[in-house]
Amino acid sequence: MTSKELLYVEDALEHENFMKSCSTKASTKLSDPTLSTYMSELEKKHTEILNKFLNLL
Repeated sequence: MTSKELLYVEDALEHENFMKSCSTKASTKLSDPTLSTYMSELEKKHTEILNKFLNLL
């Protein structure tokens, strides 16, 4: 891989990790159960995507 391609991979990993952490924080702070459930689903989705990226490496 070129250095530019590695930067793209690093950026994608950081983005998914950020989205996962935001979803985790939001789901614990919400009082509305519907929104909390939705944020938990987003957290799960971004965790799966992050794991897929890591398994490719």
